[in-house]
Amino acid sequence: MNSYILNKIIYMKAAILKESNKPLIVEEIEIPNELQYGQVLVKISYSGICGAQINEIEAVKGPDKFLPHLLGHEGSGVVEKIADGVSKVKPGDHVVLHWKQGRGIQSVPPKYILNNNNINAGWITTFNEKAIVSENRITVIPKNFNLRTAPLFGCAVTTAFGVINNDAQLKIGQSVIIFGLGGVGLNLVQAASMVSASTIIGIDLHTDKIDIAKKYGLTHGILASKGNLVESIKEILSQGADVAIDTTGIPEIIEKAYELTNKNGKTILVGVPYGKINIYSLPLHFKKILKGSHGGSSVPDRDIPRYIKLIEQNKMSLDELITHEFPLKKINDAIKLFKTGKAGKIIIKMQD
Repeated sequence: MNSYILNKIIYMKAAILKESNKPLIVEEIEIPNELQYGQVLVKISYSGICGAQINEIEAVKGPDKFLPHLLGHEGSGVVEKIADGVSKVKPGDHVVLHWKQGRGIQSVPPKYILNNNNINAGWITTFNEKAIVSENRITVIPKNFNLRTAPLFGCAVTTAFGVINNDAQLKIGQSVIIFGLGGVGLNLVQAASMVSASTIIGIDLHTDKIDIAKKYGLTHGILASKGNLVESIKEILSQGADVAIDTTGIPEIIEKAYELTNKNGKTILVGVPYGKINIYSLPLHFKKILKGSHGGSSVPDRDIPRYIKLIEQNKMSLDELITHEFPLKKINDAIKLFKTGKAGKIIIKMQD
């Protein structure tokens, strides 16, 4: 059932995190009647799932002080209403919702209602049929652009392409190793191929994702579960890679990525580490670089229109990155699949 109005109160279905490490609860909640300064009401078409939501559900950063709350930070939809001060969008605009700040007002976060109790939300949520979002968390896209693939611009694409362009500054003919071929990892492969990297090595636990990555320019795919990983990579790159990128956040893998980066190379951490890492730091005093990425240092209002142009010119593709689609009512099944690592990009269809 889609959102509806009863006695002038707008109701919608949303996936709510009520308790850490428990399944989300899909329930009908009330949308505030009035928008606050800088807020935009969006009817959500599709949402992506990202590792950040899994981290929130599992409370990896510590006890969650905001329960119960909504989730989701990459989506697509249509603007229904704008508040005072909003000049970036208008009703009827098709938009991408993104977690990175863009141009515009940063409003106060909304508070939804369930049984007379507040349901917290940040400046953007997308696991809900409608969302009140801050103006600086949305970017207008052409109305003829596919809303099903558009959520990837909210995180996976902008992060991956930003890592290659801004953090790694990968050059023509350089080599790159990518650990983890999920939504971000597959886009890292595509971006590396587009800047003409010579050797693009992808490591994952699943052959299906390696096969997808090969369609986007992967030159060597390695199953992490088979043989000695370091030896396998050094057979391809005896001196190590110019750039090694970790998307997993697993300390042992981060350490391997650093080890496999050559003495003049860069190790880029996209996945947030689950714990401490141990490295030999002396090379950092010379030319070796170890750095964490914050969304690829992307600028949504600048970058998203650029990538759309590339897609319109058939220089870039997103369709095969999406491997699974679920309705909102089955979002816990989608999360379960995400955690297996077997899927590429998973999206949630919000409207019936």
